[in-house]
Amino acid sequence: MCDYSLHGVANRPAKVGDKLVSTNFVNSFTRGFTEKGEPKVAVCLMPGTELAFEQDVEVDHIFRRLLPRFGFGKIEQRVARFRQVNMDRPDTHHDALEFPNGKIVLVTRLCAGQKATVLQLPATVKEHQVQAPAKTDTPAGQSQTA
Repeated sequence: MCDYSLHGVANRPAKVGDKLVSTNFVNSFTRGFTEKGEPKVAVCLMPGTELAFEQDVEVDHIFRRLLPRFGFGKIEQRVARFRQVNMDRPDTHHDALEFPNGKIVLVTRLCAGQKATVLQLPATVKEHQVQAPAKTDTPAGQSQTA
């Protein structure tokens, strides 16, 4: 999904293999993901989507820039599963990443410019994408009835 504050931004659903970048969107006060080469199109993730980051994930922290050598804002993890939180509160951010160590971080708190690859979509999405309509050969001008 794309967070509530990104509804005014062009978007598309994520696909396996997408190369994503955490991004600050123009005319929005939130961060999200775009695909490399498409900085104005938000890539929306479904809950359960798995991501692999190129480097340890970093989030905004009040002391991150003041005291960089202390590692404030570093999450020593490179894989995460997308999920949504605070769904009972429509006026807040919902998009989050859950890491193997149990830590949950809002996507909007990710530092901009981090690169990730979509490893896997949730099973329900994959099943839906695989079930394409069956092609049938019908002579031109004839309609097909079941």
